[in-house]
Formats: sequence, C-alpha cells, structure tokens
Amino acid sequence: MNFQGILVPLVTPFKSDKSLDVETLKQLTKAFINKGVTGLVVCGTTGEYYTLNEAERETVLKTVAEVAKGQVTLIAGINDLSTEGAVTRAKQAKSLGYEGLMLAPPSYSLPDQTGVIAHYETVAAATDLPIIMYNFPARIGIEIEYDTVVYLSENPNIVAIKESSGDFSRALRLLQTPFENFEVICGCDDQPVDFFFWGAKSWIAGAGNVFPEEQVAMFNAAQAGDWDKARQIMRNIYPAIYSMESGNYNQKAKLGCLKGEINVGTVRLPLSDLSEEEKGEFMSFFKK
Repeated sequence: MNFQGILVPLVTPFKSDKSLDVETLKQLTKAFINKGVTGLVVCGTTGEYYTLNEAERETVLKTVAEVAKGQVTLIAGINDLSTEGAVTRAKQAKSLGYEGLMLAPPSYSLPDQTGVIAHYETVAAATDLPIIMYNFPARIGIEIEYDTVVYLSENPNIVAIKESSGDFSRALRLLQTPFENFEVICGCDDQPVDFFFWGAKSWIAGAGNVFPEEQVAMFNAAQAGDWDKARQIMRNIYPAIYSMESGNYNQKAKLGCLKGEINVGTVRLPLSDLSEEEKGEFMSFFKK
C-alpha cells in the first residue's frame, strides 16, 4: 500500500434534502485524482461516517472504488463502537477492493490500554489489509499511549499511525522512534511542515478537501528539501486552516471544498449548518 504523499479523507456530498449525492461524489473523486493526491480515505470522520446508514455507507465505498481503483490508494475508515463492528467493516472494505484500513479506538466505551491493544489485535487478526491506527484523543476520548503504539507496531498488519493529538512533543517522540516497517503520518492540519521535517512521508488531512494542490506542492517541496517553499505554502493556507481548526471543521471542509469549486452540500445532524455570516467569513479566505 502506497501512502506516501497527500491522502484526502473525503467529505460525503449531500443534496439539499440531506440525501446522498452520488453524482457529486463521483465528480469529487475524479477531481482529487486530477489534483495529484496519493490516496483517498473514505468513510472517515471528515466524511461524516457516523451519519450514514449501512446502505449509504456501502454506496459511498462502492462509488469511490469504482471511480478511483488503480489510480490512487484507497483506504476505508472502519470505526465502530464495537470491535465486532470494526471487524465487519474491515471485511466489507476488503470485499469492495480497498487496500488499507484506518481505525481509531472505539469511542464512548473508554477502554484502557489493554482493551485498546485487544481491539487492534482482534481486527488485525481478522483481515489481511494493512491498518493505520488513528490517534485523536480530543474526539475519541482516549489516547493510544506511546508504549501501546510501540507494542502494536510490531504487528505485521498494523503499519502506521495517523497522529492527530496536536501534541507535537508526542509526535516528535514517535517520529524519532526507530520503528521497522511502521510509519508516523501527519494528522494535524497545522503541523505538516514540522512532521515532514522530521521524516514523515504522508499527511492525511481533512483540509485536503479544500487545498489538495497546495498540499501536494508542500509535500513535494519538503521532499526536495525546499523548506522555504514549504513554509510559504503553509503561510498562504494557514489562515483558513486555523479557522477550520477553531471550530465547525466539517462544515468548513464542505463549504470550501476545492475552494468552493464543487458544491458538496452541507452537513447532517447532529452537526449544525454555518450561519451566512460564518460562511462569508470563511469563503473570504479564497477571494483574490
């Protein structure tokens, strides 16, 4: 599985009545491929997976795979409240042609680290697809602790961690750990240059829905050692990213999708729509 570069966790387009918009999903998938991203993460947090029923989820996964298979790396988000549910979703992803999985610890139940390890080991034993762990304690409620990461990194089916804690001291410790066949992926939209400088090879970024070209250019600059260019690109997009990180992230990822070039609709409840004032403030970042 190639996940070096920019991988975009796709938003899920909805029509004005909040039903699934399959045609726009196809259009969006093609657009990201054309922008040069390495991969797509489907049914992740930015994709509002928690609002999709099972039929919709399968439709989203199938649609993206039909358009993108063989052109970019396809990763399925398989989060579930139970380990059994995550196993079922892993098997579904395999059957639909996905090449990798992204999995956070179960939310709400707040397992201890022994439970976290058992969760990942159980899913890893049930699939031959590589698994990217997802550490986002602000959203999930628990952290995949450092020693747990080191332990699970030795499982051949667990190949990476998307580090979204926002704690760069933790990230730096992970990035300087001599892992074998295990990657630390940037999961913080405001820290990619830092991650790349310390050797990260990929960035899974919800803001990639807004800035795919810029993020690909930033990654390429970092790979070439052109840190001035990488920093300048980050300076240019940072105001919008800061706004996203400050609140209503999903709403802004959808509103600003490809800087407003594609209308992917709004969010589903329990997320609330942006006010007209908020929409205007966010879209002002893209006015030339």
